[in-house]
Amino acid sequence: MKPQQPQPPLLLLLLLPLLLTTVSSYPLNPKQLKALQSLNISTPTNDPCNNNNNQSSSSSITCDDASPYRHITSISFTNCSSTLSLPSKTLKPLSKSLISLSFTNCPSLSPPYHLPISLHSFSAVSSFLQNNRTKLSGLFLARLKNLKTLYISSTPIQTSRRLYVILGNMHKLTSLTISNSNLTGLIPKSFHSNLRYIDLSNNSLKGSIRISITRLKNLKSLNLSHNSLSGQIPNKIKSLTFLKNLSLASNKLSGTIPNSLSSISELTHLDLSMNQLNGTVPSFFSEMKNLKHLNLADNSFHGVLPFNESFIKNLNFFEIGRNSELCYNKTVLSSNLKLEGLAPCDKYGFPLWSPSQKEESLSGENDYDVEGGNEEKTENLKTKEEEEEEHKGSNKTLFGLGIGLFSLVFLILFLFYLAKRCRLI
Repeated sequence: MKPQQPQPPLLLLLLLPLLLTTVSSYPLNPKQLKALQSLNISTPTNDPCNNNNNQSSSSSITCDDASPYRHITSISFTNCSSTLSLPSKTLKPLSKSLISLSFTNCPSLSPPYHLPISLHSFSAVSSFLQNNRTKLSGLFLARLKNLKTLYISSTPIQTSRRLYVILGNMHKLTSLTISNSNLTGLIPKSFHSNLRYIDLSNNSLKGSIRISITRLKNLKSLNLSHNSLSGQIPNKIKSLTFLKNLSLASNKLSGTIPNSLSSISELTHLDLSMNQLNGTVPSFFSEMKNLKHLNLADNSFHGVLPFNESFIKNLNFFEIGRNSELCYNKTVLSSNLKLEGLAPCDKYGFPLWSPSQKEESLSGENDYDVEGGNEEKTENLKTKEEEEEEHKGSNKTLFGLGIGLFSLVFLILFLFYLAKRCRLI
């Protein structure tokens, strides 16, 4: 009997590792290899494309699988040495294939004067910090018109131009992060519609939250926290129906929370803390089934917290404290919840520790009882001025009574004196 021959599919499987090895063994384009060597990038092996597992290296390089030569598509610099420099003529051989460039913890490095406009992703974290000469410029970033992802964090941007000038040509941008980068001025009047992620936190932006943001129908995350934004939360925010994360914390926003916010059913994270928001806390939050993170602390809300215990326990994070005129109903929420910075209500719906309220014992009574009516409230909740008036009235009565008694005694003595004189005569 002849031995059975391997089937073609099985033969291909046996040869697949060899084929993959052959593909990955294609050498790097000689011009690009020379460019890497001139950048003082350490390449222990002859193939920089296979150097990603070397943890001692300060750079990570990704290449394509082209033949006969491979090309660099991504370079990531981390903890850069002081000897690293990026002259434009050195980067030129990389410009046709490089689509991703990132810098992390490269404070002494100067950004290249020119970057390949082919870049789809540019990232700088805690880099270009040494002096004004090494800072990123807005004009430098504005040239990157093919970017899809821009990530700048803890890296100052030196520009006298507005944010829109930086973003104006980035029509393909889907993810924008410029955080802790000394941005000033107003939010742009328009954004490109492809944006899905915006983080402009920890800057010095001022003015209102413009309607331009509410036109981004595909936006999933918006972080404008830690700026100096003022005005009200726009009603048109309801247009952001796909929004999952909204952080407006640490600004100067005022007014009430708009009811239109309830239309964003996908919202999972909401942070409005440390603003000047007022009014009552909306009850519609308890109907937002996807909400898991809610922070309303450090505002000027008043009234009774409208949430029940099951809603609060369903949240992964809940903060409501330091709203001096806001309180919770003890008959609805147990003390086990430990709502820090929030007082229980008295029977009239006011915070127990409010200095404007009269101290009174509430043992055996409900926290929030509206059956007494307005007359009973008027009778029992007297202001300090009314109490002082009553005290003054009591003093006047006593004074008048004293004068009357004195006059009566004087009259009796006078009559007694007259009677005695008449007898002597």
